[in-house]
Amino acid sequence: MGSRFLRFGILFALLLLTVQVAQPYILRLMFAATTPRLLVPRGSLSKAERSTIALFKQVSPSVVQVVGDDPEGTGVQSGTGFMWDEAGDIVNHVVAGTSELAVRFASGAVVKADVIGTAPNYDIGVIRVRNPGQIPPPVAIGSSADLEVGQFVYAIGNPYGLDQSLTTGVISALKRRLPTNAGHEISDVIQTDAAVNPGNSGGPLLDSSGRVVGVNTAIISPSGSNAGIGFAIPIDIVNRVVPQLIRTGHMPTPGIGIVAANEAVATRMGIEGVVILRTMPNSPAARAGLRGVDANTRKLVDVIVSANDQTVQRMSDLTDQLEQVGVGKSIKLTLLRDGRRVNVDVPVTDIGPTK
Repeated sequence: MGSRFLRFGILFALLLLTVQVAQPYILRLMFAATTPRLLVPRGSLSKAERSTIALFKQVSPSVVQVVGDDPEGTGVQSGTGFMWDEAGDIVNHVVAGTSELAVRFASGAVVKADVIGTAPNYDIGVIRVRNPGQIPPPVAIGSSADLEVGQFVYAIGNPYGLDQSLTTGVISALKRRLPTNAGHEISDVIQTDAAVNPGNSGGPLLDSSGRVVGVNTAIISPSGSNAGIGFAIPIDIVNRVVPQLIRTGHMPTPGIGIVAANEAVATRMGIEGVVILRTMPNSPAARAGLRGVDANTRKLVDVIVSANDQTVQRMSDLTDQLEQVGVGKSIKLTLLRDGRRVNVDVPVTDIGPTK
């Protein structure tokens, strides 16, 4: 009896082992998909998906790739631009010094282009295609004044030369300040987590209606790739700068002719305002009687604490007010001088380089 039970147990164990070893082969024989599988019908796309698809189809034909030789001789520069008007003007990143510009449309057509004007203080340039022929329509322009943190935004561009790429995200923050290579600081900059990578620069940042609300310009990333922090120049600034570039090729830089102390110096001294180091010879500031640091005693003389009745805590606050006033008009400044507040009107002039 015991011997029979033992034999039965051994046979059962061998059977289990056989099944275990043979199982993959049996499954492959019985269930392997050796012919194309039947397609499962797609369900309806969500409303958000349909809206995004429609937005891309509407705007992407008017987004172009801009290519030119690097002025420093390091190779080819590639970026993004978008159609501004029916004359063939294209807004993109600053292209000063770049030669042999070419524009590649979404259709694949490639045309030569010329620089119309650049505004390095705003990281914006305008180029115009030669013999435009059949060009895509201009992209609709929105406003950046009523943007809200959290609203959806979309970026179309050519990251790493990969044309017609769409990324999505939200507005992460507003009223950021962004320094440019020209030493200027742009105010009210839009921060977004929509992926912005090298090659996206100059492309449009769109709202859910497909309107341009900003021009993508920079990222913060130690590696040079997107890390969820991208920036765009507000369209309200762009819409002021671009027409000026088309008209004259030059965007005036409003100023009064002062050299200000570094903000860190003012902070260390506990001063809230713009410390005037010196005034430029024959500048509006010099003619209006503004005075810099005394060369003999090294004593501070004038600190700008208000412009047009708006508090000035740093240079960017003063720059904002100068831009609002514009070249050819006067700005009311309040100075802190020897512990007293002094008001003075100073004409605003163009302190930027000419075209």
